[in-house]
Amino acid sequence: MSNSLTSAQIPANLYYTLYPHQVHPHLAHSYPISIPILKMNAPSNSFLLLIFLSSLLLSISLSLAQPDFRFYFCNNNNGNYTNTSTSTYLTNLNTLFSNITSQTGGSLFYNLSTGTNSGVDQVNGIALCQGDLSPTDCMTCLSNAARKIRAVCPNQKEAIGWYNECMLRYSNRSIFAKEESRPLYYAFNTANASDPSAFNRQLGNLLRRLMSTASAGGSRQKFAADGPVAVTDFTNIYGLVECTPDLSSLDCSDCIEGLINYIPQCCDSKRGADYFTPSCHLRYETYKFFAAAN
Repeated sequence: MSNSLTSAQIPANLYYTLYPHQVHPHLAHSYPISIPILKMNAPSNSFLLLIFLSSLLLSISLSLAQPDFRFYFCNNNNGNYTNTSTSTYLTNLNTLFSNITSQTGGSLFYNLSTGTNSGVDQVNGIALCQGDLSPTDCMTCLSNAARKIRAVCPNQKEAIGWYNECMLRYSNRSIFAKEESRPLYYAFNTANASDPSAFNRQLGNLLRRLMSTASAGGSRQKFAADGPVAVTDFTNIYGLVECTPDLSSLDCSDCIEGLINYIPQCCDSKRGADYFTPSCHLRYETYKFFAAAN
């Protein structure tokens, strides 16, 4: 399975990796764009050329301004579609994204399907925003994700992209109400806790309490965040966990528990870490990074 990984801006104190360890991370690159300038004598042609170049520059500007995913994954083992106007799958995918990004109900979670040919041209999609996000900011994040995922995974029938505040995934297979803990992407702060024993103990207590709260959530939200939890007189911990709300309480707990158990393998005693899977998300830091605690 081919993995794709990108980050818009990687802070110097964070190291990015992924599971399974098959490719190395890279920064997104911007490439210089060469625009041919045509010499024309007639004023009318010069004016048309100016209009053309202005439109071209605007298009390029909008493309370059599109934020990069924190991580993304294009599944090359689940079939491809043709990126043409005659593609039924592409039509269904565009309809799915339009349906998601035009929602006005104020929800932070959507699971929708378009098309009828299950397993072939039907597209199943899941969109999830971080539980403390406003509906307006959620729609902005998902709109960016819908545009970006088509650029980075241009013809795969299954893909997923994560921003810090939202996730968007789609597939021609059934993905609803299924716990999926792979692919797993994570990042961590390279700085170590000054008192690892106390830090790990308080972190474990916090994350399991948040897991219990989130998994007890309903079909619209399974999210919990809290902090500060004191480790020492000078160190606090803040934590956040979230599952796609279509999961059962047991599957949500199982997904988050898997991430908690993975912490010692990758990020033992680190002052912060961030984990992304298709079904759940976990993050902890020594500073507040969410808007409100649940």
